[in-house]
Amino acid sequence: MDPEQLMNALGSELKTSIRDMAGEEDLDRRVKQSEIVKNLSESMGVFLRLISDVMSADFDGFEEDYDDDYDEYEE
Repeated sequence: MDPEQLMNALGSELKTSIRDMAGEEDLDRRVKQSEIVKNLSESMGVFLRLISDVMSADFDGFEEDYDDDYDEYEE
């Protein structure tokens, strides 16, 4: 799945879950909804940290160090 589609789907589901939690009056159901919101938030956090790590990575010299290893896969 495309990462952008995955983030959009998680965001949409998170928004829906927050809305459902806000409308819930039963305490047990509200707790379950809050756990869903927490899990979705943590999932989004994992992807955002990954994106942050990739964007801040230093790729200077990557081709110099690993170019020979990838020549055989370019065919």
